[in-house]
Amino acid sequence: MANEKPAGPKGQQPEALATFAASARNDGQKPNKVGLTATPETAPLTTSPEKKAEAATKVLREGVLKRDQGADEAIDALPDGTRDS
Repeated sequence: MANEKPAGPKGQQPEALATFAASARNDGQKPNKVGLTATPETAPLTTSPEKKAEAATKVLREGVLKRDQGADEAIDALPDGTRDS
């Protein structure tokens, strides 16, 4: 596709959860190596939009219906955004 982004983190913003996790592991301070552009450790994770939508739907359904809809399993199937950085 013409609008497809190049592979790798060049020019991308860091993944928010990876940045928060790095800050938590650094006594609440954002590490100096984590800036405004993504590093290989904080690059956005490739995730299927369908899987994210399915997990979000199940979470919302559980909140409304107050019974298990499989949200925990759907969330566990998604990549861990708090990976070590």
